[in-house]
Amino acid sequence: MTHIDAGAELDPVHPVALPRSRPDGLTGAEVAERVARGQVNDVPVRGSRSLGEIVRANVFTRFNAIIGVLWLVMLFVAPIQDGLFGFVILANTGIGIVQEWRAKQTLDSLAVIGEARPTVRRDGTAVEVPTNEVVLDDLLEIGPGDKIVVDGVCAEAEGLEIDESLLTGEADPVVKRPGDQVLSGSFVVAGGGAFTAARVGREAYAAQLAEEASRFTLVHSELRTGISTILKYVTWMMVPAAIGLVVTQLVVKNDDLKDAVARTVGGIVPMVPEGLVLLTSVAFAIGVIRLGRKQCLVQELPAIEGLARVDTVCLDKTGTLTEGGMDVTALRALDGADEDYVRRVLGALGESDPRPNASLRAIIDAFPDTEEWRCVQSLPFSSARKYSGAAFSGGDGEASTWLLGAPDVLLAPGDPALAETERLNEQGLRVLLLARTTRDLDDPEPARGAHPTALVVLEQRLRPDAADTLRYFAEQNVRAKVVSGDNAVSVGTVAAKLGLPGTAVDARRLPADRERMARALDEATVFGRVTPRQKREMVDALQSRGHTVAMTGDGVNDVLALKDADIGVSMGSGSEATRAVAQIVLLDNSFATLPSVVAEGRRVIGNITRVATLFLVKTVYSVLLALLVVCWQVEYPFLPRHLTLLSTLTIGVPAFFLALAPNTERARPHFVRRVMRYAVPGGLVAGAATFATYLAARHYYTGAGSLTAETSAATLTLFLVSLWILAIIARPYTWWRVALVAAMAAAFLLVLAVPALRDFFALRLVGLTLPWTAVGVAVAAAAVLELVWRWIGRRFPA
Repeated sequence: MTHIDAGAELDPVHPVALPRSRPDGLTGAEVAERVARGQVNDVPVRGSRSLGEIVRANVFTRFNAIIGVLWLVMLFVAPIQDGLFGFVILANTGIGIVQEWRAKQTLDSLAVIGEARPTVRRDGTAVEVPTNEVVLDDLLEIGPGDKIVVDGVCAEAEGLEIDESLLTGEADPVVKRPGDQVLSGSFVVAGGGAFTAARVGREAYAAQLAEEASRFTLVHSELRTGISTILKYVTWMMVPAAIGLVVTQLVVKNDDLKDAVARTVGGIVPMVPEGLVLLTSVAFAIGVIRLGRKQCLVQELPAIEGLARVDTVCLDKTGTLTEGGMDVTALRALDGADEDYVRRVLGALGESDPRPNASLRAIIDAFPDTEEWRCVQSLPFSSARKYSGAAFSGGDGEASTWLLGAPDVLLAPGDPALAETERLNEQGLRVLLLARTTRDLDDPEPARGAHPTALVVLEQRLRPDAADTLRYFAEQNVRAKVVSGDNAVSVGTVAAKLGLPGTAVDARRLPADRERMARALDEATVFGRVTPRQKREMVDALQSRGHTVAMTGDGVNDVLALKDADIGVSMGSGSEATRAVAQIVLLDNSFATLPSVVAEGRRVIGNITRVATLFLVKTVYSVLLALLVVCWQVEYPFLPRHLTLLSTLTIGVPAFFLALAPNTERARPHFVRRVMRYAVPGGLVAGAATFATYLAARHYYTGAGSLTAETSAATLTLFLVSLWILAIIARPYTWWRVALVAAMAAAFLLVLAVPALRDFFALRLVGLTLPWTAVGVAVAAAAVLELVWRWIGRRFPA
């Protein structure tokens, strides 16, 4: 992990001048004045490639340059049908540009939906504005989960605690008081307040944070890395084969110049697997568009692939398995406490927190505030503390201090109230304890000696789609782990209702050692009372055992784990901090969208792995044919038009349909090995069979027009072998896959049967002996392919 040195950013040599802070914020005139001076936070919220960059990336590629030069040569020396491969490249590049542009528009529009809008105070009124409209000296209001978007100085603080882990790597929150610096990229974990913008735009670190977070959580794409590796090796093979082919066709054979050039180009062009890169980009882009329609924002394209490789998903209960809202179902006074008095206390506690969490909102709804109580000090809820508090001055002048939080944290072991709490938790209910304390809230241990007064019983609403989603993961061999800060028994009951087996484990009893923690995590499914730091440690422990881990969450307590997980998934309604570090944001807050993301990733990876074999078989047999031609000192058997026809029918059209087909197989590692173990023997068998037919035809045919007959026989063999490779790769068969293979065979027969098409592609099968010989060689090659590929599957399993 790369750290940003917070000390260096607040340069002591050039300290930030403390901005003047007014409770009402700036006036409209002052905002306009700063906009005119350029003192605006004009850093782009999201950086995606422009249309020009997309066009350049798709057009100016290494292989497009090679094919473009060869195409220009062919336009001058050969008929238009030998230049068809150039038009195919133009069409493919155009498709790539259009699909990536559509994906960019989808991403950008979804990013606007999910974009944070900080609250600024102007003319005494709090208004939400886009991040890039914040100006210097703006007064920004902040609360739990809000991300600090510009550097500033704290002006107001009510128990304000800020997590600066994205900047310093230190997970412990920092208490902020008026006059303290706040850094862009940090986020609020507890309390609330306001700060004055001191550095905006390029002077602040919001953009640098986005880059830092991106570097830290950048998803590794084995697919793209593997394709790049393959292309590197292909380039090394192409160069000597192409040079030998050029020398053989232009110098050694000394044939007609134009025909020799055409056959040379015909040998070089199929070596280039240009469609593989394009198809990968198109598959990713279409995946983004499909998920965008389901309100799923993919912030990093390879995240689609990453989630498909996940074998363990860690789920936060609140907001993921349960809906955000809660209802108070019961109030149980303890030790003879007056229930009406308790209701007034709870109403005052609800009013004391300007940014209540879900539990406190339920209490506010159930117990209205009374004006007799005045809050003199408050302690906002913190996921690390597990409780909040407030000190009041009553209407009769009586002072009291109250705490509201987890009973097992506030009470001593063995307290009678814990038995009642346990019983309620076993019913899946959430229980909060109201306790009176004699200590001040700024005491290091305000809960020590607290007297239990009442139990507040809340019921969480289960997400209607959670059970089906968990069932999907189970069917796909993805293990679900529920990791929650709530009581372990309560969490276990909720998990059981959703069909997750296993007993709940109290995370406070988990071993600190990573290896022992990893064993405990493998054995159990549900964990309660997990601290934010423990969530991070649990992700690390799972990864240490080779698991690919996804983490879902919506609260600030999930941020550290989201950052460390292989894939972070945030709810759209979650805090800005979680959305900032997650690779995937579910904008509609529907946990049920996650299977669609997994399925999309599996479709992309499984299908690209499948069709990559098709492309690379062509590359291997093209290089082999070139080498054999050089060794035998003969004309290259094909013109570009022949290989354009074969590539279209056995690779281009089928690959497009296969790449976009459903595929639920979980992605497996070692992409390069899995592709090449079939592509190399497949290409060698196809190339050897084709050259054997070609040599037989050279000995059989003589006289004028013999080269056309020889080429036609070789083309027939290569088509049949390539069609059989397509038939193998299309397995397991469905009706549309059988129809696809049959349609390609029918299209080739149509070319042979229609005189105009036969002449256009220069195909003429002469006699019966050699055409049937070509078929026999192809059948033998198909049988060898079946035996070799089955042996490879057993000998070298993926």
